[in-house]
Amino acid sequence: LYLRFCADPAMALQATSLARWRTHLAEDTRLSPSTINRRLAAVKRLLQEAAAQGYVDVVAAEAFRRVASVQTKALKDRIKPTARTRITTGQMRQLCEAPDRTTGLGWRNRALLHTLASSGCRLTEVVTLTPAQLPSREGSFFLEVLGKNQTEPRLAPLSHEAYASIQAWLARRPVESPYVFTSFAGKGNRPTARPMHLSAAWRVVQRAAAHVGLTHVKPHDFRRFVGTELARRDIRLAQKALGHKRIETTARHYVLDELAGGLTDGLY
Repeated sequence: LYLRFCADPAMALQATSLARWRTHLAEDTRLSPSTINRRLAAVKRLLQEAAAQGYVDVVAAEAFRRVASVQTKALKDRIKPTARTRITTGQMRQLCEAPDRTTGLGWRNRALLHTLASSGCRLTEVVTLTPAQLPSREGSFFLEVLGKNQTEPRLAPLSHEAYASIQAWLARRPVESPYVFTSFAGKGNRPTARPMHLSAAWRVVQRAAAHVGLTHVKPHDFRRFVGTELARRDIRLAQKALGHKRIETTARHYVLDELAGGLTDGLY
């Protein structure tokens, strides 16, 4: 999209072109500020990697890095009210139990939903999981994942129920694979050894939500569910579980509880 906007590869290597693209996305489209900033960040990361490998000058990569993101408050009218859907604990239980356990596909989908609901991991981190990434320590289970902008793997929590669901799925899976969540192909849902595609995992979440009468539920809402529930105990636990460097990120985007009444009763 960026190259198409620039029309000339030489122009695409100029930071001023990225700034013009930012203006175009902000003024000539209805994209949300988050979507615009993700697209800008993708181009910046590409230039940084190109500079690291010697394809472009480091000065050019730095100039791209300095191109500012769009401000959310300036485009707040584009933020959908359903961008962040609050899921209660009761609703999450219904979601995770929605898949049909009379089929292998249902067992896989149930394990996937329980994993998302108890780990707080991103969908991209979950669909490529291998059994080696499920360590246990002192009777507890974890996922070892490499998150966004991370150079070292981190541990994410995994509930005993999610771990048991994964093992139940693997025990029933008729194919061997280095991946935990593998795909089904064709109209007959033929099991394969390939990892699940992101779009297939999205459909699992959406179908489970439709089954229990919920709308606008996305995989990332499972991550926000974990952040919200853990923050009730200690927001630092939520920060650590989600792998955020800054606690402000956790508080701003992953704690969806509203201000409760009566909080100041009895303060004096």
